[in-house]
Formats: sequence, C-alpha cells, structure tokens
Amino acid sequence: MPASSLFQRIGGKEAVNATVDIFYDKVLIDPLLRGFFRLTNTDDLRKKQKSFMTYAFGGMPTYSGKSMAEAHKESRDDGLNEGHFNRLLKILKETLTELQIESTLIDEVLDVVAQTKNAVVYGKS
Repeated sequence: MPASSLFQRIGGKEAVNATVDIFYDKVLIDPLLRGFFRLTNTDDLRKKQKSFMTYAFGGMPTYSGKSMAEAHKESRDDGLNEGHFNRLLKILKETLTELQIESTLIDEVLDVVAQTKNAVVYGKS
C-alpha cells in the first residue's frame, strides 16, 4: 500500500486552509515582510496559496497557477532576498507548531517549501 501524501498526513484541506490563513495573518503584520504585500489582494493570495500547497503536498495531481518564479517577480523587483525567504520559513514553522502538527511533518513541509527558494528568490526554475 502506498504511503499517504504529506497533504493527508498533515490533516488535509482543513489543515492547509488553517495554515495558510494563520501564516498570512502573521506575514501581513511582520515588519520585514508586510511591504511586499501592500498592493496585494490578500483574499486572492490566500486562495492561490491554498491551491499551491495542496498540490505541493500531494493533495492534487496538477497545479495551474503561475510558476513560482513568475509569481514572485514583483517581489524580487522590490528587493526580495534570502533573508525574507528565511523569515517566511520561520513564520511557517511557527504556524505549523501552533497548529500542533507533528515535528517530523513540519520538517517535511519546510523541505518542500525550501525547494522553491531558487525560483522565488532568484527567478530560477
């Protein structure tokens, strides 16, 4: 029997939705990060992030949104760097811990998200 997806193991749609909502509540008030979102429709952003995370964690077979490089171009133009990316990872870890996700699953989630760094920060696929 194949192992269940990370999406299923962290709690499925309910867990992804809670994670994204709490995560962005924190990011949007963070002094280092909030400026990147000043012109962003945050409802749309949350919806897109929930879709991406569902896909990235194995909850759906395809993702039809923008590539990570394309989606973060404006942020790179505004100075997005590794320090910002690392801060996002820290907030994500805090959020998952707050939601009482098992630490080994948190590590898996952070590994998946960390794999997007080159695309997000440097625009490289």
